[in-house]
This record gives sequence, structure tokens and C-alpha cells, in this order.
Amino acid sequence: MSQTALILGANGRFGRNVHMAFCEAGWRVRLFDRARDDLWEAAWGADVIVNGWNPPYQHWSRDLPAQTAQIIEVAQATRATVLIPGNVYPYGYAAPSLLSPSTPHEATNTLGWLRSQMEAEYAASDVRTILLRAGDFLDTEPSGNWFDKIMVSQLARARFTYPGPTDRAHAWAYLPDLARAAVALLEKRDRLPRFADVPFAGYTLTGAELHAALERATGRRLSLRRMQWWPLRSLAPIWPMARHLVEMSYLWKQPHRLDPAPLAEVLPEFEPTPLVEALASAVEHQIDPDEPVARGRSRCGKAQPV
Repeated sequence: MSQTALILGANGRFGRNVHMAFCEAGWRVRLFDRARDDLWEAAWGADVIVNGWNPPYQHWSRDLPAQTAQIIEVAQATRATVLIPGNVYPYGYAAPSLLSPSTPHEATNTLGWLRSQMEAEYAASDVRTILLRAGDFLDTEPSGNWFDKIMVSQLARARFTYPGPTDRAHAWAYLPDLARAAVALLEKRDRLPRFADVPFAGYTLTGAELHAALERATGRRLSLRRMQWWPLRSLAPIWPMARHLVEMSYLWKQPHRLDPAPLAEVLPEFEPTPLVEALASAVEHQIDPDEPVARGRSRCGKAQPV
């Protein structure tokens, strides 16, 4: 029997990719429009609510608590499972290099603390919740993330820019893979704990390894440059977004990777996209169309009206 998913934040990075993954898996999909729809009405009859809402950093303190409370209240009433794309922020700058569900949440910075509090609210509720935790995103089209906004923005000039030391391990997630894993977990949700914290290992790469893999993906030699943080630091007192970007800069200095074991236990059949293929898809919009690169994933059909 076909199942129904309601996606909040369907125009965002994760929302767009999970929409395609649901369609390809045969789900009915509802896309929530905050300007038009009522969450209570939209959620009735939905088996799953995907919480893809992600306000700008400077609005997290204002928006996250109310969004969390609203979604929990609706999910409790409708008995829907909530899927949350999580991040590594709650662990804090002193976290060990291997991040797992048992790693303490000890973030003291604003963004990490807010995400930790959000997760704690779901864990304390009786809502069936799957938190799929990942590192930075590789997307198939420009979406304003670190990779396309900073690292490969000068790819046409054969330049690759990295925000930190190039010898530190960093966690990455290819969004089509993350979305496929989310749908597969949701199809097995009754076998999971009520609150399931599932790391998505994705790719663990140093800056040097990412640079080398990108050269293979593009078939080009790329100069490697270090991003300068001083412009953001100088703007931090007057530009909240810059302040929060600087606040999270430790993630480019602290080696970290996500434990692959929990996902492999639940989804032993899951096959990630090979790194070079994923990178080729992630930079396709930056490459001359005559150059051979992997094609991006096609969009799926129309969503069910809310």
C-alpha cells in the first residue's frame, strides 16, 4: 500500500532531494507551503512528516523552538513519524573524531546548543522520530552550501578553495544518497527505536583528498587555495550570518567522521554513490557542457496537493 509523506521545506536542499527519493520509491508526496497551507490540515493522513525547515542561522533562536513544538504537537495528534536531517553541531568543538549516537552533546556555542535542545525535545516526546545525521552537503545543483558557494565557485578558472587545513578529516554527504537512506529508513521505521539517531557516514575526506578526487571528477588540474576567514571575522560584529559562520569554523579544523555501523546494521543493502561520480554530479553546473561529467538525477512527478 502506498504511503504518504508531508515535506516541510520542500524547496530546500534536503527537501528537494528527499522529494525525488520518495517519488522514486512510490510514495505519495505532499509539499507544504508556509504561505498558504495549515500544518494541522496538511498533516492529517500523512504517515511521515519530513522536517526540512531550516531558517537562516540568525533566526534559529527565534524560530527553532516554536517550529519544534508545533511539529511535535501535530505529529503526536496524527501519529506520524518525523524524519529530521541532523548535523554534527550538537557535539561541540571538544568532540572526539568518531561521532556516534553515544557521543555526548556538549556544544556550548549558540547554534550547537539550539540544535541539541531541538533534538532533546523530540527525544523527550512520544513522537516516533528518525534523526538522520550527516556532515556537509554535496548537492546536484547550486544551493548556497559550502561546496558550491565557496569551494568550487572558481572552478571555471581551475581553482579549488578550501576553508581549513587540508590534512583534517571532514564529513560529507551526497544529498541524493542521504535522501535515499532517509526513505529506506522510513520504510523500516517500525523496526527502529522510537527515537532513532542514525549517523550517515557519507564520505570522510581531508581537504587534500577532496581536491584530488575533484581533479579526477573533472579531468582537470586544479590549483588549491586556502579560504581567508578575516573578512567574515571583520563583518561578524555587524552581520549576524558572518558571526555564526565564524562560530562554526572549528568544524574545518577538528577532524571528525560519522560512525557507519548503525546505518549498515539497519540498511545492509545500501550502496552509496562512488565519490568521483557524486563530485562530477555536484559540479556539473560549473563545468563546460562539452566536458564529460555524470548527469544529475532526474526530477520526479508532481506532488499530491495538500
